[in-house]
Amino acid sequence: MTLPDFIKGAIFDLDGTLLDSLGAWADVDVRFFAKRGLSVPADYFDSIKTIDLKDAAVLTKTKYGLQESCEEIVAEWLSMIQDEYAHNIQMHEGAENFLRALHCQNIKLGIATSCSPELFTPCLARHNVKELFSAYAITREAKGKEFPDVYLLAAERLGLAPSECAVFEDILQGIESAKRGGFYTVGVCPSSSAEYAAMKKTADAVIERF
Repeated sequence: MTLPDFIKGAIFDLDGTLLDSLGAWADVDVRFFAKRGLSVPADYFDSIKTIDLKDAAVLTKTKYGLQESCEEIVAEWLSMIQDEYAHNIQMHEGAENFLRALHCQNIKLGIATSCSPELFTPCLARHNVKELFSAYAITREAKGKEFPDVYLLAAERLGLAPSECAVFEDILQGIESAKRGGFYTVGVCPSSSAEYAAMKKTADAVIERF
């Protein structure tokens, strides 16, 4: 795709947008709940998809009455997923080439994610794209993606105004928040046909793949 001429920065979500990682997280959810004799609740993914691990642990412990501390829950999740990020999780097809093309056009690249740096940094390094990014912001520094704060923080760290940045997201809530923050928005690889249809009405552009 071609971005408008006024775009000087591109801010990317990671899980589901650049990284094909949602299946790995779904497997973690299945194993985590199965260990406790439970099935993954139908609304679980939607309840945690815009927040970081610490907030997800608080929600999970409170809602499902778990005995473990939030710190123990986060540690368990990390122990199950770290190896996947370090060795197995791939980028979506065409994503690396797209990032390199933007970089060659002198468009600054940033990250806005709920993923923990200890997970995504080794993954981006393995795919040889870590050095392309000038800044990142994570939701635990700001708010969940139901708010525009994490995108605003990423733009600030890139030294750009929101109106100069495109936000790439795979969830509708992130697109809506980024729009409220004044960003040009691109919906990427939506997870369902309903999400795709809603994104087409909300985002400035929608792409199924890079």
